[in-house]
Amino acid sequence: MPRRPIRIDAVLVQALIAAALSFAHLHDIAAAAGQDGWKAWAYPISVDLLLVAAWRRLRTRVGSRPLAWCWFGIALTASLGANVATAGFLDLAHAPALLRLLVAGWPALAFLGGTLLAHTPDTNHEFATAPAPAPEPAAAGADPAPEPAPIDPPQEAPALPPAPAPAVPAALVEHARKVADAHHAATGQRIDTDTLRARLGIPAPLADAIAAQLA
Repeated sequence: MPRRPIRIDAVLVQALIAAALSFAHLHDIAAAAGQDGWKAWAYPISVDLLLVAAWRRLRTRVGSRPLAWCWFGIALTASLGANVATAGFLDLAHAPALLRLLVAGWPALAFLGGTLLAHTPDTNHEFATAPAPAPEPAAAGADPAPEPAPIDPPQEAPALPPAPAPAVPAALVEHARKVADAHHAATGQRIDTDTLRARLGIPAPLADAIAAQLA
């Protein structure tokens, strides 16, 4: 049985590199502002956790999107600011007073943001799950309510024509053919669309169009 090739997700690798660099820059800023030892390492962890918490709130909750976007922007500004500050725009050997003030106040600000994100109720969810009020009983001797008029069943919308296949440059097709040949030579099997998409780093519709030309 041929061994399956190891797939490396370029987007995940890029995200890990960016996270590591941002983590180091936040540590350097905290250390320059007088936070030494373990405290300098706690600052980047705090910023990253607030960023992740706000992003999870954006994906899973609906009723508090403005709050989540607010704290996502604050955490992203802190991370981006550290990246810019360590690029030579600030003299880290003599950190300005404003930088020391921002670093010193960050723990309280991050605690406030994390608490609000964790304990603010989802208003839309509450309204959706609230029980409907019980109907009032009809008075004795009152005329019965008229029956509602029948509602015609909804008509099905006409089917949309299929989207045209994306145009594929000839050079990209030729490169994909070389990748497919190399995969066949290594595994003895034809390359599938998912593997082709991962090797080329292209979206799924474009990978389908190239696979159709390689068939």
